[in-house]
Parts: sequence; structure tokens; C-alpha cells
Amino acid sequence: MSRIGALIARETTLAWGRGGGPLVAVGFYAGVATFLPLAIGPEPERLRAIAPGAAWVALALASLLSLERMFERDYEDGALDLLALSPTPLEITCLIKCVGQWLATGAPLALAAPIAAIALGASPSLAPMIFACALMGGIAFSFMGGIGAALSLGARRGGLLTAVIVLPLFVPPVIFGGGALDAFANGLPWTSGFAFLGAYAASAVALGPLAMAAACRNALS
Repeated sequence: MSRIGALIARETTLAWGRGGGPLVAVGFYAGVATFLPLAIGPEPERLRAIAPGAAWVALALASLLSLERMFERDYEDGALDLLALSPTPLEITCLIKCVGQWLATGAPLALAAPIAAIALGASPSLAPMIFACALMGGIAFSFMGGIGAALSLGARRGGLLTAVIVLPLFVPPVIFGGGALDAFANGLPWTSGFAFLGAYAASAVALGPLAMAAACRNALS
């Protein structure tokens, strides 16, 4: 197996098993979908109006749960030093870590997003759009979240610092994805919001590994 293939298998396995893998994130997502009607009331019209947006915000918050451990475990046991010295560029390693994170949390959450939205009262016709936005947004959350996880390496209360760094970076995809869903649900032009979401995700994939690698080298120095 090639070095890249072995690294992909390693990171996917670690991300899947780290802190319960997708079970914690999906469980949190299910909890939000369950408690929201209890908090605002069971009126179908009210729930239907906020279901896509609530599902999207819950997706962003659920994506935070496992970010802290993305680099921290390798940093603590010395594996990150070996990865930095390996022939594979650290930027590629960081990209693969984010892909593993997305496979472990982003993709399962994208599958759960339409179910949660429909359970809250959204129209089933919105399911493909919710899935597409959640899939694209999950990529942005994983790569932007990786920046926060790398910047907080070695810090006390790293989880809190990661959230403080990452939450502002999560604002644009929440705005673009929520706007695209709202426009689609109301029969308005939605392609611009979806295009901005895709552009943000592509920028995160292109620039995120560079920032993560620089932050990891700084933590190791």
C-alpha cells in the first residue's frame, strides 16, 4: 500500500473511533431535533418554518464535537513529529486528516440532516437540497475546524480555544447554506447562495491544509 493510502486508512480509522466516531455527533443532532419542539412548542406551522435553518445550525454545532482531538492525540504521543518528518508533505497529511474527519462526522451528519429536518416538519421535497448543502457545508466545517484544532495545539483548555477560533469561520457557510435552503423552500432563486457555499468549501480545501501545516510546525518548534 502506498504511503498516501496507508495514511488515509490510518486517519479514517482514527477519526471514526475518536471519541465515539459519528455516534456522538449524530446523537447530538438527534437530541437537538428532539428537544427543539419541546422548547418552542409543537405547532406544525412554527416548526415547519424553522426546520431547515435549525437543522443547519445543529449541523454546525455537531461538527465541533470531535475537532479538539483531530491533532491533539498525535501531538501528545509524538506521532505528529514523525508525520512532519515523513516524506509526505505535512500539508497533504493535514488534508488527509480533514478528509478522515469529514468521513467520520460530516458525511453521517449530512445523511442525518434531511431526516432531522423532515422530523421537525420540513417538506420531504427539501430533502435533496438539505443533503447537498449539508454535504458541502460539512467539508467546509471539517477543513475550517482543522485550522482551529491545529492553532490550539499545546494550549490549555484546547477545546474551548478551538471553539472560539472556529465559530467565526463557521458563520459564512451557515449564512450561505441557510440562505440557499430558505430561498429554495420559498421558490426563490437559490443558486447564488449554493454557489457561495461551494466556493467557501473549495477555498477551505485549498487554503486550510496550508494554515494547518504552518500551525503544526509552530507547535512542534
